[in-house]
Amino acid sequence: MTPITEVAGRRIALSNLDKVLHPATGTTKGELLHYYATVGAAILPHLRDRPVSFLRYPDGPDGQLFFTKNPPPGTPDWVNTAPVPRSDAPGARQVLVQDLPSLMWAANLVVEFHTPQWRDGSLGVADRLVLDLDPGPPATVVECCRVALHLRERLAADGITAYAKTSGAKGLHLLAPLEPAPSTQVSAYARQLAVEAEAELPGLVVHKMAKVLRPGKVFVDHSQNAAAKTTATPYTLRARRLPAVSAPVTWEEVEETAGAGDPDRLLLLMDDIAPRLEAYGGDLLAPLFDPSAAGALP
Repeated sequence: MTPITEVAGRRIALSNLDKVLHPATGTTKGELLHYYATVGAAILPHLRDRPVSFLRYPDGPDGQLFFTKNPPPGTPDWVNTAPVPRSDAPGARQVLVQDLPSLMWAANLVVEFHTPQWRDGSLGVADRLVLDLDPGPPATVVECCRVALHLRERLAADGITAYAKTSGAKGLHLLAPLEPAPSTQVSAYARQLAVEAEAELPGLVVHKMAKVLRPGKVFVDHSQNAAAKTTATPYTLRARRLPAVSAPVTWEEVEETAGAGDPDRLLLLMDDIAPRLEAYGGDLLAPLFDPSAAGALP
């Protein structure tokens, strides 16, 4: 029998709670659901009003993975959706995870959460800039940290404050709050930053995606600022053998990792997150929601 739980007055069917989803640690689906319930107050502000794309991994990272933008079959009528027209589907809609019941319903599907840099009602008008720093082996997150420190200073020169989080995979994401601006303009600015970084750090940075260019360097992926693109949401679990989280980190941690050369310093797992929220007094990315912290594109 599928257990039913009640979350803020909504009845949600939870399934396969004993299924192991992250083989390296034996992490079960029940533990995954407990994680999202525990960090709901931190992740929900990053999800709210942003149409969600799901990477589903119902049988763990070694099973089938599939990416979906459409509301999954059986989506309850109390889960909000928003119109997100696409060229191939002008009437398309996507899920909005607005509250804890919606979060737990979505988590039961076993998903990574991915969100755009714009909000519902403002399609193509970004309030965040993102740079995805992706290392080409043998480079690691250590090299990403060195590039991140360079980009932080470059953004600061334009009056834009950057914050860092792990990707939950191999790299690092930089996020910056912006005064709302067209995604096309944000994309052009982000590309300019990547091109400049490659010119200034030629042995360390590449701005083009071609894999032949990337061994030992950090690809500064600026493309996720496009209106149609998404980035792993802060605090989402990733479909990895370990229950790794895309988690905010301090600039001190970035500096220490860049100096120490130890990539494991920034491997943050599910069980690390609640203690970090407590230790830091909440979400390190909270300034992203402060209008007074938003920078203007130059």
